[in-house]
Amino acid sequence: MPHPAPALLLSTLTLAVCGCLSDADTPSPDNSSAAATDNTGGEENRSSVNLARSRTFELDYGVTLKEIPRGARVRVWFPVPPTTKHQVVRLADSRKFPVRPRETAETKYGNRILHFDLTSSSAEPLVFALTWEVTRTEIRGEAQPDPGETLDEARRTAFLEPNTNVPIDGKPLTLVDSSRLPKDNPLELARALYDRVDGHMRYDKSRPGYGNGDVLWACDSGFGNCTDFHSLFISLTRSRKIPAKFEIGFPLPPERGEGAIGGYHCWAQFFVDGHGWVPTDISEADRHPEMKDYYFGNLTENRVMFTTGRDITLVPRQSGPALNYFVYPHVEVDGQLWSAEKTEPKFGYRDKRSRSAAAASAAG
Repeated sequence: MPHPAPALLLSTLTLAVCGCLSDADTPSPDNSSAAATDNTGGEENRSSVNLARSRTFELDYGVTLKEIPRGARVRVWFPVPPTTKHQVVRLADSRKFPVRPRETAETKYGNRILHFDLTSSSAEPLVFALTWEVTRTEIRGEAQPDPGETLDEARRTAFLEPNTNVPIDGKPLTLVDSSRLPKDNPLELARALYDRVDGHMRYDKSRPGYGNGDVLWACDSGFGNCTDFHSLFISLTRSRKIPAKFEIGFPLPPERGEGAIGGYHCWAQFFVDGHGWVPTDISEADRHPEMKDYYFGNLTENRVMFTTGRDITLVPRQSGPALNYFVYPHVEVDGQLWSAEKTEPKFGYRDKRSRSAAAASAAG
């Protein structure tokens, strides 16, 4: 992308934003008004291979830092949403920050980053804000394979090895009966693991402990949010030598319109040689059982992806440990993580109507 966009990252444990909002925390697609708006259609059409849908919207991403001591060094890292086969991202003209950022990228997963480094000159709040224009397309990963896609050795290794909270041996393997798993078909094997995770886990954010993507905790608790569901799935697939990756970004409600976004959403993809990447969204399947088959191999257009992977080391390197995941702003003041109580994040979206919809509205 010729124009980098700032993104703001705060520790998952310190940012005062709801974790894993997901499509499921908005009205069910079956009950939404999306079918009445342009470029959508009834949820019953999700099963048709030829009707992959797209959505174009503006995404506001910002944070305000309060009570920064005068003379303090402030460093802020933002994730930059990439342009991929399934989304096109452009930095809009609307932006506000106190210093020009430096664009970097971390080396393991290739996540792009904007880094701000400044010295606070007053007690006034520091505002970092920008807007992205995004066109996101529905993914039909199971029915529409990409046989030409390959994994180089470095990426294959990265997507097969364990992460800090995602082991590939031990307790997670006790959840499956190996003798009953498909042996020769990786798609069938992945579906069996998908079903096992959905059977073991329950989407529940009413009790503490969820949201860290800690597989051992998920094995014991049997509940959690999207991070916990997909961490367990990745653990099981990697243990069976199927490469799998963690993707995180933001959800949009199925209804077209505008509004605030309360938190992140994440999902997983696994790789099959000769087929390509296949997406899964097991937490959504758990919330909407009528779409369980859909969410194995498909993703709706109601999202935007920001970063890939876990245990993220930023560039330039942050003062603290590797980040569990990277979707919110990471803010350090004089080398220390800045307090959530003095940090005000703000995320929102506005759908852009197509020309046909705008013309129909004007004519009506």
